Amino acid sequence: MKVRVVWVGKTRNPHTAKLCEDYAARIKHFLPLEIAEVKEQKILPMLDTSDRVIVLDPKGHTWTSEQFAKFVGQHMTADPRRLTFIIGDYAGLPAVLKKRADLEWSLSPLTFTHELSRVLLLEQIYRALSIIHNFPYAK
Repeated sequence: MKVRVVWVGKTRNPHTAKLCEDYAARIKHFLPLEIAEVKEQKILPMLDTSDRVIVLDPKGHTWTSEQFAKFVGQHMTADPRRLTFIIGDYAGLPAVLKKRADLEWSLSPLTFTHELSRVLLLEQIYRALSIIHNFPYAK
Protein backbone atom coordinates (compact mmCIF):
# COMPACT_ATOMS: atom_id res chain seq x y z
CA MET A 1 0.00 0.00 0.00
CA LYS A 2 1.14 3.52 -0.72
CA VAL A 3 0.12 6.58 1.26
CA ARG A 4 0.19 10.13 0.00
CA VAL A 5 -0.46 13.22 2.09
CA VAL A 6 -1.26 16.41 0.21
CA TRP A 7 -1.50 19.76 1.86
CA VAL A 8 -1.87 23.33 0.70
CA GLY A 9 1.24 25.45 1.06
CA LYS A 10 4.57 24.96 2.74
CA THR A 11 4.96 24.28 6.44
CA ARG A 12 6.42 27.59 7.57
CA ASN A 13 6.99 26.91 11.25
CA PRO A 14 10.38 25.13 11.49
CA HIS A 15 9.39 23.22 14.64
CA THR A 16 6.21 21.95 13.00
CA ALA A 17 8.15 21.04 9.85
CA LYS A 18 10.64 19.05 11.96
CA LEU A 19 7.81 17.11 13.62
CA CYS A 20 6.32 16.35 10.20
CA GLU A 21 9.70 15.10 9.00
CA ASP A 22 10.08 12.92 12.10
CA TYR A 23 6.70 11.24 11.70
CA ALA A 24 7.20 10.87 7.95
CA ALA A 25 10.48 9.02 8.58
CA ARG A 26 8.75 6.74 11.09
CA ILE A 27 5.92 5.96 8.65
CA LYS A 28 8.42 5.10 5.93
CA HIS A 29 9.66 2.19 8.07
CA PHE A 30 6.27 0.57 7.44
CA LEU A 31 5.32 1.66 3.91
CA PRO A 32 6.01 4.15 1.11
CA LEU A 33 4.90 7.70 1.91
CA GLU A 34 4.73 10.71 -0.35
CA ILE A 35 4.12 14.21 0.99
CA ALA A 36 3.13 16.91 -1.50
CA GLU A 37 2.97 20.59 -0.63
CA VAL A 38 0.94 22.21 -3.39
CA LYS A 39 -1.22 25.14 -4.35
CA GLU A 40 -4.91 24.40 -3.86
CA GLN A 41 -5.78 24.59 -7.55
CA LYS A 42 -3.25 21.83 -8.30
CA ILE A 43 -4.74 19.22 -5.98
CA LEU A 44 -7.58 17.95 -8.15
CA PRO A 45 -5.46 17.48 -11.32
CA MET A 46 -2.84 15.52 -9.36
CA LEU A 47 -5.34 12.95 -8.09
CA ASP A 48 -5.51 9.67 -9.96
CA THR A 49 -8.96 8.30 -10.62
CA SER A 50 -7.92 5.21 -8.67
CA ASP A 51 -6.86 7.13 -5.51
CA ARG A 52 -8.88 6.55 -2.37
CA VAL A 53 -9.17 10.14 -1.20
CA ILE A 54 -9.75 11.23 2.37
CA VAL A 55 -10.13 14.94 3.02
CA LEU A 56 -9.73 16.38 6.47
CA ASP A 57 -12.71 18.49 7.41
CA PRO A 58 -14.12 19.55 10.79
CA LYS A 59 -17.54 18.19 9.80
CA GLY A 60 -16.18 14.81 8.75
CA HIS A 61 -16.41 11.36 10.27
CA THR A 62 -14.55 10.83 13.57
CA TRP A 63 -12.58 7.78 14.66
CA THR A 64 -10.71 6.65 17.71
CA SER A 65 -7.09 5.71 17.00
CA GLU A 66 -8.07 2.03 17.11
CA GLN A 67 -10.92 2.58 14.63
CA PHE A 68 -8.60 4.48 12.31
CA ALA A 69 -6.03 1.66 12.57
CA LYS A 70 -8.77 -0.83 11.64
CA PHE A 71 -9.69 1.31 8.61
CA VAL A 72 -6.04 1.52 7.49
CA GLY A 73 -5.52 -2.20 8.09
CA GLN A 74 -8.57 -3.12 6.04
CA HIS A 75 -7.41 -0.84 3.26
CA MET A 76 -3.94 -2.41 3.34
CA THR A 77 -5.31 -5.93 2.95
CA ALA A 78 -8.30 -5.40 0.67
CA ASP A 79 -7.76 -2.29 -1.44
CA PRO A 80 -4.84 -1.79 -3.85
CA ARG A 81 -5.57 1.91 -4.37
CA ARG A 82 -3.22 4.57 -3.07
CA LEU A 83 -4.57 6.13 0.13
CA THR A 84 -4.45 9.92 -0.29
CA PHE A 85 -5.12 12.32 2.57
CA ILE A 86 -5.73 15.99 1.81
CA ILE A 87 -5.43 18.93 4.23
CA GLY A 88 -6.52 22.40 3.15
CA ASP A 89 -5.25 25.75 4.30
CA TYR A 90 -6.82 28.08 6.87
CA ALA A 91 -9.94 28.39 4.66
CA GLY A 92 -10.47 24.64 4.34
CA LEU A 93 -11.04 22.84 1.05
CA PRO A 94 -13.32 23.74 -1.87
CA ALA A 95 -16.54 21.80 -2.44
CA VAL A 96 -15.19 20.21 -5.63
CA LEU A 97 -12.43 18.46 -3.65
CA LYS A 98 -14.86 17.33 -0.96
CA LYS A 99 -17.09 15.93 -3.70
CA ARG A 100 -14.15 13.95 -5.13
CA ALA A 101 -13.36 12.49 -1.70
CA ASP A 102 -14.28 8.97 -0.73
CA LEU A 103 -14.48 10.10 2.89
CA GLU A 104 -14.35 13.26 4.98
CA TRP A 105 -12.49 12.80 8.26
CA SER A 106 -12.36 15.07 11.29
CA LEU A 107 -9.31 14.73 13.51
CA SER A 108 -11.23 16.21 16.43
CA PRO A 109 -14.17 18.46 17.27
CA LEU A 110 -11.51 20.94 18.38
CA THR A 111 -10.09 23.46 15.92
CA PHE A 112 -6.40 23.20 15.00
CA THR A 113 -4.22 25.29 12.73
CA HIS A 114 -3.73 23.71 9.33
CA GLU A 115 -0.02 23.29 10.09
CA LEU A 116 -0.68 21.51 13.37
CA SER A 117 -3.22 19.31 11.59
CA ARG A 118 -0.35 18.08 9.41
CA VAL A 119 1.53 16.82 12.45
CA LEU A 120 -1.60 15.27 13.94
CA LEU A 121 -2.43 13.45 10.71
CA LEU A 122 1.07 12.03 10.32
CA GLU A 123 1.13 11.02 13.99
CA GLN A 124 -2.18 9.19 13.61
CA ILE A 125 -1.00 7.38 10.48
CA TYR A 126 2.12 6.31 12.38
CA ARG A 127 0.04 5.28 15.39
CA ALA A 128 -2.29 3.24 13.16
CA LEU A 129 0.64 1.43 11.56
CA SER A 130 2.15 0.79 15.00
CA ILE A 131 -1.15 -0.75 16.16
CA ILE A 132 -1.45 -2.87 12.98
CA HIS A 133 2.12 -4.18 13.33
CA ASN A 134 1.98 -4.59 17.14
CA PHE A 135 4.83 -2.12 17.39
CA PRO A 136 5.26 -0.62 20.87
CA TYR A 137 4.18 3.01 20.90
CA ALA A 138 3.08 5.21 23.80
CA LYS A 139 -0.64 5.26 24.42
